[in-house]
Amino acid sequence: MDMRRNRERMVRDQIQARGVKDAAVLSAMGKVPRHLFVQEALRAQAYEDHPLPIGHGQTISQPYIVALMSALLEVGPGMRVLEIGAGSGYQAAVLAEMGAEVYSVERIKELYLTARERMTGMRYFNVRLKLDDGTLGWPEHAPFDRIMVTAGGPEVPGPLIEQLGDPGILLIPVGLSKRSQQLVLVRKEEGRISREEKGGVVFVDLKGVHGW
Repeated sequence: MDMRRNRERMVRDQIQARGVKDAAVLSAMGKVPRHLFVQEALRAQAYEDHPLPIGHGQTISQPYIVALMSALLEVGPGMRVLEIGAGSGYQAAVLAEMGAEVYSVERIKELYLTARERMTGMRYFNVRLKLDDGTLGWPEHAPFDRIMVTAGGPEVPGPLIEQLGDPGILLIPVGLSKRSQQLVLVRKEEGRISREEKGGVVFVDLKGVHGW
């Protein structure tokens, strides 16, 4: 199976065709070997247009959603990015390929250990991982230029807004149920907070003190 060709098709047919034009995002999605971030039995499906289970009730997001969120975050080289929900480590790897310094928090020990092993094995030394409640952020490394939450919560956690730099962008799925989430983009600029909805999404639950 030619995984490189599958990646190229994924970028062309699932991402570019739907309007994602950010060159850094397209390049990163074309480089990161998505099949190495899923269970071995599911590798043949890794580049298909849907999410996949990674165990413990969690998923690796659909390629288009990973690309869309990465583009909306407006990440530049050298930016400090906090990711809530490391999962398989795939989103962190994409952000790392875009030149970000990534701080990723995962609450499930097994996923944290697997993601940490992957990051080391694939030499993503600009990714740091922490086992903790992601809704509390990672205050000792704040402020962050960008914050991305890859699980859906009932609200935007206050600690994450506090840890967002100024200027800064925070992206999170918000909704009162899994079937009615909106991807919310929060901007902090000159002390002011603005909020914009970017469309409906479906994510696993954000669990923690400031989640479900």
